[in-house]
Parts: sequence; structure tokens; C-alpha cells
Amino acid sequence: MKVKLLIRSLLKKTWVCGLTTHTNLPTAFAHQRALQCRIVGELSARGYSTAASAKGCAALVYRTHGDPAQVVQLESMNLPSIDEKSVLVKILAAPVNPSDINMIQGTYAILPELPAVGGNEGVALVLEVGSQVKSLKPGDWVIPRDASLGTWRTAAVLAEKDVISLPNDIPLLSAATLGVNPCTAFRMLSDFEDLKPGDSVIQNAANSGVGQAVIQIAAARGIQTINVVRDRPDLTQLTDRLKAMGASHVIKEETLRRPELKELFKICPRPKLALNGVGGKSATELLRNLQVGGTMVTYGGMSKQPVTVPVSALIFKNVKVRGFWVTQWKRQYAEDEEALHGMLEELCVMIRQGKLSAPACSEVGLTDFRKALDSAMQPFTSVKQVLIM
Repeated sequence: MKVKLLIRSLLKKTWVCGLTTHTNLPTAFAHQRALQCRIVGELSARGYSTAASAKGCAALVYRTHGDPAQVVQLESMNLPSIDEKSVLVKILAAPVNPSDINMIQGTYAILPELPAVGGNEGVALVLEVGSQVKSLKPGDWVIPRDASLGTWRTAAVLAEKDVISLPNDIPLLSAATLGVNPCTAFRMLSDFEDLKPGDSVIQNAANSGVGQAVIQIAAARGIQTINVVRDRPDLTQLTDRLKAMGASHVIKEETLRRPELKELFKICPRPKLALNGVGGKSATELLRNLQVGGTMVTYGGMSKQPVTVPVSALIFKNVKVRGFWVTQWKRQYAEDEEALHGMLEELCVMIRQGKLSAPACSEVGLTDFRKALDSAMQPFTSVKQVLIM
């Protein structure tokens, strides 16, 4: 009976797919409708109606660190019984992020105990709640509060404190990809410099998930963005796509080191804030182009090269060099419910208003996980792989 009520509730919803800003809306509605119908149909077929009936799940498990293509396996797992402070959830969708790959490789800052289920992000549907659960009810959508929850599985029994509810009137792909990249972008644009409309931000890795979120959140706030990308065969198409999202300027890495960049600063103020997801020479060039007293925030290091800070930038421009890790922020504010809830609500408002969409996504079934892992590790990728359960 309960699963029928959940299905009826879900079927009343119509979601807009956040694949790209060019998506045709009627097609997007049909796409998400078909996706939602398949998911809720599988809920009924699999019998997720009571905690007692959900005995197991399928999961992507790794028992040793190494090459994801070699160590990740699809396995069946038993589910523990639901207790008074836990919830039974059906995982709906979970992306493949660089941090997921790094965890499997054993190179990330935090590593779960092995064997482990892959995945740090995703959205799940609450099916059952324990007798003492107060903040959640069946039918709610939830996302992980912290990393290492293991979202690459079809179902899970989780502690109430390990998840946070999310409005279920936003697109599925937006919900599945909300907890990491948009939160990272939001905090970096909010916490390091007092940015006003008309100010500018410069970033490398502009086509990444974080980069796309930075573009959209900044545009919504009236902040200009200078977006640096690597040269590639489809550069024109990428430039058009980023500008359609709200990018003010899109330039190649090589342009950072050329005189013509000075022409850009005749129509755009020098940036107060630089966001570095690459490291190496790219980060150094971002620093060189900051205004006096500006800040560079490093949140990633895709080049695997150290950040070199020019002495002149420190002495004569008094630049500040900072780092940011969204997992640390969430842990720091773990006791401050309003901080996380407020950020998620503001992001959801932007999604409803059409100002923030999910990055370009490729939906992959769980059994095709090797395809998703391989695609996620390819160079020049700007399409996020999302496992649909």
C-alpha cells in the first residue's frame, strides 16, 4: 500500500531535465517523465513496500584500491534491518565524480574502510522510517550530508543523521548532482570575497561541474565570469554552451599568457576572486591576473602539479591564497542546520527559477557501470556520468 502511494505521488510530478541549457523543453518533459515512470515501476516490481520486504540490493563494491576498471564489481548485498533511528531508501540516481574515482584509487584525503560501496553523491527516495525518526517521512527525497556514504547501489538503510531532505519538485538530475559541485561553487562565491554585481571572477576548469555551477550562480548575482578552458576540437561548441549558461567570457589557457588579455580588462574589471581546480601553470596565471588584494581559492588539482605562487604577486599585489573542500565545510557546520538547509534552499530556488541547471549528463544503467567509469576518466570530458538505479 505504501509503495502505491509513493508511486501515485511521484506520477503527479513533472520534472524538467537539466541536461543542457539548449534542451528542448517538450522533449525534456517527455524524457524525465519516461525516466520517472521507469523508476517508480521498478519500485513496485521490486516490492519496496516495507523494511521487511527489502532484504538486499545491488551495489558497486571495491575490495581493494586500484584502477576502477579493475577493482569495482557489481555485487548483491544484504540490507540490515531498519531500526528506530534509520531509514530505508531507494537510490534514484548517483553521479560519478572525480572524488569517487580518487577514493577507489586510494588517493583521496578520506578513504572508507574496505570493502566499500562507491559513490559520494546522489538522491534517494525514502520508503520507510524508524519509529524515532522525526525529520523524514516516506516519499521524501534525501541526499548525503557527508562523503563516503556509498551511493552506487539500488537501496540502503541509513541513519537519519547521515542524510538531509531535499525538495522533490526539482529535476531528478539536479537533485542527484546538487550536494557537491553547486555547494562548492556557492560557498566559494560567498565566503572569500565580498562580490558585488559588476565584479568579476576568473576560473580554470570552467567546463567542469563546479565551473558550470560557478557560471550560473555568478550570473544570477550579476557577477561577470572569465572562464578558462583547454583548447580542444569542439572549442566553439563548448564556448557557445558555456555562454548560453551565462558565461561572460570564455578564453583558452594560452590566452592567459598573451598580451590580448589586457584588452579584455578594458571591458571587464580585473577579478577579485580566482577559482583554481587545475593547479600548475594554470593556477600561477590566474594569480597574475588578480586585482590587488584579490584571493585565489584552490578546490582541485586536475593537473596533479603544485601551485606555484609568484613572489611579486604576494609582495606587490598582496594576493591571498586559500583552499576549499566542501566536505570539510559540511563537517565544520554539521551542528548548524540552518547553514546547510539555507544553502540548499537557495540553490533549489535558483533551480526552480531556471537559473541553475544540472551539468550536461549521460544517464547510465547500473549494469553498464564500466562504461560510466571509463567515460568519467576520459580527458576533455564535460559530460557527467550519472548512474540511474
